[in-house]
Amino acid sequence: MGGTSLAAYEHFGKPDTISTWVDKATPLVRPARLDDKTLPAGVAMIPADFTVASKKATASVVHIKATLKPERNVSQMEIPDAFRDFFGDRNPFEQQNPRGRGEKAKASGSGVIINPDGYIVTNNHVIQGAESLEVTLFDKHTYKAKVIGSDPNTDIALIKIDAKNLPALAFGNSENVEVGQWVLAVGNPYNLTSTVTAGIVSAKGRSINILGENAKAPIESFIQTDAAVNPGNSGGALVDLNGNLIGINTAIASQTGSFAGYSFAVPASIAHKVVEDISKYGSVQRGYLGVNISEVDAEKVRTFNLKVDEGVRVENFAAESAAKDAGMKVGDVITKIDGREINSVPQLQEAIAQHKPSDKVNVTVNRDGAVKTMDVTLKGISEVAAIKETSSAVMEQLGVSLKDLTSQQKKEYGLEAGVQVAQISAGKVRQNTDMEEGFVITKIDKTPVGNVKDAIELLKGKKGGVMIEGVYPGNEEVQYYAIGL
Repeated sequence: MGGTSLAAYEHFGKPDTISTWVDKATPLVRPARLDDKTLPAGVAMIPADFTVASKKATASVVHIKATLKPERNVSQMEIPDAFRDFFGDRNPFEQQNPRGRGEKAKASGSGVIINPDGYIVTNNHVIQGAESLEVTLFDKHTYKAKVIGSDPNTDIALIKIDAKNLPALAFGNSENVEVGQWVLAVGNPYNLTSTVTAGIVSAKGRSINILGENAKAPIESFIQTDAAVNPGNSGGALVDLNGNLIGINTAIASQTGSFAGYSFAVPASIAHKVVEDISKYGSVQRGYLGVNISEVDAEKVRTFNLKVDEGVRVENFAAESAAKDAGMKVGDVITKIDGREINSVPQLQEAIAQHKPSDKVNVTVNRDGAVKTMDVTLKGISEVAAIKETSSAVMEQLGVSLKDLTSQQKKEYGLEAGVQVAQISAGKVRQNTDMEEGFVITKIDKTPVGNVKDAIELLKGKKGGVMIEGVYPGNEEVQYYAIGL
């Protein structure tokens, strides 16, 4: 249920149902002054009045309760290590009910009505692994919901209930959101329905590296706020003071699992693109530049004698690179996409994430002090590339590099098959075990491992505990290492 679904075609009468409605909705974005007497009714007065936005948003934010599939056991529902730095030992995404024998686990979160015909945007992690979904509206009416599709790469999902004439929020322009402006977070923390908290945007374009567990090509460019967000707020609305949807609340930074000062929301620009693609095509159509990049800093300026001190540097290209085909070169510093300034990797990801394959984007680069512009026709990511990225992500998560055994090594070690740990770096193996380099893995979860490809396939997509079995060369005693994924 975590993947996208072609059921979108069946549930949308016309392919552009959401687009048509959103385009007709006129977001109220006019800045208001306290002494301005000419404002029409319904426009909030900044900075004092939160009531207009609160009324609009609470009417459109729903409470989602998920009944999890039986196979999604306790160890699988535990928060991954990559999230622990932000959430401590508690899972901020789920309110898990104590289970008696035979009782199924429950989870809850929030969602936002974005179309009067019952279409709701939420987080992928709110609905992932759910056997059934129950949605409760602001007026207490309850409906069963079905998943139309989801995108682990952005942690956004689209679900639908069988209802009409619902109050829907219009997507605002998250690109125009400014650091320091007031925002409201609306959701259902700790099952407390229709809760509104206020804060300011404290940063934009944040990457906190939490989507890699479930995503092949994660895109993180979060809006960071200090509006209080707690477990159960996931999937809820982040709105401006006119009640326009500027983000989907997704994560919090905390060592305890409760709000500790920072929360993060997927920008509306990304969420809107995802639900549009799901509604039109049944899956997300994402274009790629085909570049590996890094942020420009003082060290890179010195090392490469760069002529600019902001932007992202092209380090190398993918096998089939749209950027390379357009004339981009290694060492170019990307400074703008379609005229929009690019100062960080998340900013570039957000700009490109709004496009699909075959879209053209205008890219400005600085090459040895010369400013050049080029039109790049974006490409889709191939399955081969996706597999490679997944494999790389698995090894990076573990913090190990593996190599196949040679025929001579097999003979020396007295083994028929296995893979050797060539190097151990920062990751779960070093963090949770005393495994040493040179260890030969012979089995993963009791399944024999013949080569590196076998090991990656066995580890890819694993959740919960994994048992790695093997030996050290020159020692016949079998060693076991348990690692949580």
